[in-house]
Amino acid sequence: MLPVAGGTATVDTTTLAVRARADDGTHLVLSEAAGGGLGTPGPVTRTADGARWTYPAKGLAVTARTERGRLRIDLRSDRDQRVSWPVTGTDRAASAVQVPRGEGLDLPVRDAFWNSERGGLAGSTVDVGADLALPLWGYAMGGDGAARHGVSYLTPTDLGTSLAFASRDGALRTTAAHAFDAGEGTREYQVAFALTDGDPVAPAADYRSYLAQHGQLGSLREKIAKNPANGKLLGAFHAYAWGEARTAAGVARLRKLGVDRMWLGYDAGPDPMDAAAVRAAKQAGYLVGPYDSFANGQDPKAADSPTSAWPGTVYPDFCVRKADGSAETGFGGRGCYLSSQAFERAEPAHHYLADRTRQMTANGADSYFLDVDATGELFRDHAAGHPMTKAGDRTNRLARMGRLAQRFVLGSESAQPWANGVLAFDHGSGTPVADGLWKLERDKETWGGYYPQDAPKNFFKPVALPADLATAMYDPKYRVPLYETALHGSLVNVERWELSYDKLPAQKTTRALLAMLYNTPLNFVLDGPSLTKNGPELAALQKYFAPLHRAAGTERMTSFRWLTADRNVQRTVFGDGVLTVTANFGEKAYQGLPGGCVDARLRGDAKPRRLCPAQVSGVTR
Repeated sequence: MLPVAGGTATVDTTTLAVRARADDGTHLVLSEAAGGGLGTPGPVTRTADGARWTYPAKGLAVTARTERGRLRIDLRSDRDQRVSWPVTGTDRAASAVQVPRGEGLDLPVRDAFWNSERGGLAGSTVDVGADLALPLWGYAMGGDGAARHGVSYLTPTDLGTSLAFASRDGALRTTAAHAFDAGEGTREYQVAFALTDGDPVAPAADYRSYLAQHGQLGSLREKIAKNPANGKLLGAFHAYAWGEARTAAGVARLRKLGVDRMWLGYDAGPDPMDAAAVRAAKQAGYLVGPYDSFANGQDPKAADSPTSAWPGTVYPDFCVRKADGSAETGFGGRGCYLSSQAFERAEPAHHYLADRTRQMTANGADSYFLDVDATGELFRDHAAGHPMTKAGDRTNRLARMGRLAQRFVLGSESAQPWANGVLAFDHGSGTPVADGLWKLERDKETWGGYYPQDAPKNFFKPVALPADLATAMYDPKYRVPLYETALHGSLVNVERWELSYDKLPAQKTTRALLAMLYNTPLNFVLDGPSLTKNGPELAALQKYFAPLHRAAGTERMTSFRWLTADRNVQRTVFGDGVLTVTANFGEKAYQGLPGGCVDARLRGDAKPRRLCPAQVSGVTR
């Protein structure tokens, strides 16, 4: 029995089952026995803060101890193998599971949608380090009105760790597994258990504390102090510009609409923003940055993107190699993925990355969007000249992003928390992607393709999400701000680039309310016609958002709660009351707040500031 914050925990050394007793006497099941059995344990040795023992038949050494109020269990293996543990969600009082898919989900364990194929979760397995926005999950115990408890599961050793979802007797359960692999450097596995009050964002609050305790929590305020241009993110919406929108005249139109902060990006095609457009944008108070990627290499003579063409023999010499020596095929089946290790080894002498960055920002751009570097898609490289583990890949990416962050307002795709110290913003971690989205995006007739050049349909063509996909991604009763609870005030989190505000007309009101509630920017795509059609709406939304984000963008999210049993009315608080936001996703008014509207109150406001997005856009809810 070990003391933990809020009670005590007991580990069964014969099976690795974990139980807890809360201070109020409630008994909790934190994990069932490890799947498949572990064999007879060796002798248990007491230590100053816990105990250690072995499972000789499996070659496993285990330590269990109390660390900063959590129960920390470490497994070390002397061989390559896979262990399924912890086995969670089996407590009969389990009422909801928290999953950091994108911004975050809180799913009632007996919800019919999520226990069916329609939800796309039950029966699936996700890679904790690649598919989840945070390396954690959690459960709430007990229903509304009852004494509530919960448990948070953190897996700092996310590489090699997966989480499987299953529906058992009509309830969602989860089982973690870890692949111990010497070649991957994943022979150690750590799980930290914490007792919580059952709050839907408690696991993320616990993780934020963990990051701070281990010196791994970045600060946007500190990033602004080091590079004042980062301050331009506060109050800014984000947009990729095309056609007229990436000219000085287009920038002037946007500023004339009243938009005083903006992040403007552009693709790596043949017509980037020129120096005059960049000057105009910076004079307007905007950030400007190119899209780039260090991840793909193709034959320079046939490369389909300037970002895939590299000098000399970078392609194919820098290709990531599989165990059989073949190249790791690049995104979309084009070229190969390039090894970060190869670049790091070559950079001091050849400056491939520095030269690329210099070329991409010769127009004066002060921001940089580096695709995929901060995502969980990491590679093992078997190439004799530049061998690399996934952990090594992560280290290399952090190093090169750190160099860029010294000079630019740096963003990347779907920022994993290990990158929160170097990034100022991300495009992607705000989106709870369900598998059906990728299938939809591959349907170019429905979704749109990469043409016409000045307004590609995959950006601009409005799409109606299938009902189940819309529920899985945007039904507000399932959405909770796990990512913001963990990392708000560290970086600015935005939705995926291909899911602009106007791409999904049926979700506009919900997405606007979520953005204001979470204090996160909306993203757009802009060209000349859309500036005319949607510019006034963008300007009205940004005018509402800007003072809220300027005040609270560097603060932590200190509270999230539902104000009604149906979860339609939700409230957030930032800092010590710097900003309080109440959003009504329902049809009925709540204490004077109409359905489809949001009230925000900055400290010192005499009355709330109200926004009803459908009235701004003219789109019916």
